[in-house]
Order: sequence, then structure tokens, then C-alpha cells
Amino acid sequence: MTKSPQTLPFDGAISRYYREGAPKAVRKAIDDADKDAILTASYPYREDMKSKDYDQQMEALQIELARMQAALKTTGQRLLVVFEGRDAAGKGGAIKAVTENLNPRQAYVVALPKPTEREAQQWYFQRYVDWFPARGEIALYDRSWYNRAMIEHVFGFCKPEERAKFFRQLPEFEQMIADEGIILIKIWLEVGRAEQLKRFLDREGDLLKQWKLSQIDVDGLGKWDAYSAAITETMEKTNFPHAPWTVILADDKKRARIAVIQTILGNVDYPGKDTSAVGTPDARICGGPKLRPQDQA
Repeated sequence: MTKSPQTLPFDGAISRYYREGAPKAVRKAIDDADKDAILTASYPYREDMKSKDYDQQMEALQIELARMQAALKTTGQRLLVVFEGRDAAGKGGAIKAVTENLNPRQAYVVALPKPTEREAQQWYFQRYVDWFPARGEIALYDRSWYNRAMIEHVFGFCKPEERAKFFRQLPEFEQMIADEGIILIKIWLEVGRAEQLKRFLDREGDLLKQWKLSQIDVDGLGKWDAYSAAITETMEKTNFPHAPWTVILADDKKRARIAVIQTILGNVDYPGKDTSAVGTPDARICGGPKLRPQDQA
């Protein structure tokens, strides 16, 4: 870890929360854990996946991703993958694992900043539609229109009637995406509370990772329960037959990244697919919304 010789970002707010604001059970889980230990008690594995096993499986999956992209370019199919999840759940790392060997001319990441003044006056979904894939393209959304259902709601950035309108319009919006022939995959990455805080602490003390932290991360440290309620409500209201959620327990980043790629490959038909190389996502960490624990410590 590359330690900062001077000050920590946000005046050390994350370390301060760990010392003064975090629940005792969360602090104890972090303090007692070995280097490769899994902190979430409900997670089905006690240690991270071995690097050798990960590298072997990932190599085969990377080849399949390249095959899939070549087929999309030939057929003109469009793929849109939404990545959502808890803060520090590993969305960026999972996206990087997907795009590592893809042609950037046809595969791109959409990570939109705060809406501009003009965008804030538009139809809510409009700025997201602007980045939808054209023929043969893959668009990977690092957060998406679901900001309104969760982050904006938890922080009071939208009015209750605006969120209610979002939920009314969403089924038809995602149905239109499906009717247009765009393959829509919605992935939710979930981590336990102790694991999340540990990752924040690691970022805070690492000069090469501090850029990943934001004021929202800091302000959200004490809002775990509010987030949980918003996530549960959103999953219940938006797990549509035409646009279902795939939930992946991401306390082990390696297993999560494999499950992410397997989920994507499993939802796209393409010539020459090696189903034995793709495999089947681990049902212990990958499934529908019911897989997500309602209250993780």
C-alpha cells in the first residue's frame, strides 16, 4: 500500500468513522480478520479465490468475450450492461475485467458525472439514452438511471414525486430497450458492511486509490440502513421479466468478476460459443434479488 506522507483525503473522515462511528461488530470484524479472510459471515466462502485458479478461468473467459464482440460486430447486435451496487463493491474492477481485451472502438464505458444545469431540465432518462450502443457496440454503464431510485433518494437529491414518476416510467422505458432489440443486462454487486468499510480504509491510505473516494462515499458511511431499504424497494419494483436483475455477492472480487463475465456471456448468443469455457455462474454468489442479504454486517 502506498501510504500518504501527509494528510488523508476528506481530512481522514473514513478513519474517523471507523474509530468513532462504525458499529462495534463491524470494527471487530475488520480488526480480527486475516489478510485473505472474508469478513461477511453470510458469504459462502471463508477465503478469497486462489490467484492460480482465477487466472486459469479468466483466460478462457477473455477469449469468449473476444468471440462475443466479434460476433456482435458481424451481426449488428447491441449490448447494454448496467453495473450497480454498493459503494466499493467493485464495479470499476469488474468493468475493467470485462473490457481488458475488447476493442475500445466498439466497447465503451459510460460513467456520467453530475447532471449539468441543462441536463437537469431534461427528461430524466435523456442523458442516459444519448450513450446507448449503436449497431455492433457494447456499452457498459458504471452506474445508471438507477441513481434516482437509490443515491438521489437516500441523500434527498430528488423529490418523492420525482422518484415515484421514475418508478412509473421505468417498466415501459426498459421494455422499449428490449423491443428495440438491445440486449439489456442489469448487474448488482453486493458487499457486507465490514468489507465495504475495509475497502474504504484501504483506499484512504493508498495514494494510487484515493481518487476513487468521493464526498458521497464519506457522507454515506452512516447511511447503510437507508441504502439497504432503498435497494430492497428498488429490487422489488424493477426486477422485470424483460429486464431482470442479476445479484452477485462481491466480497471476493475474483469470484465476483468471473460471475460478472459469465453472466454477460450467458445472456448473449453468438456463433462458436464454448459453453464449457463459459461455465455456469456459482449459484452460491450469483442469482436473483433474493440472494442479497437484507442486512449484512
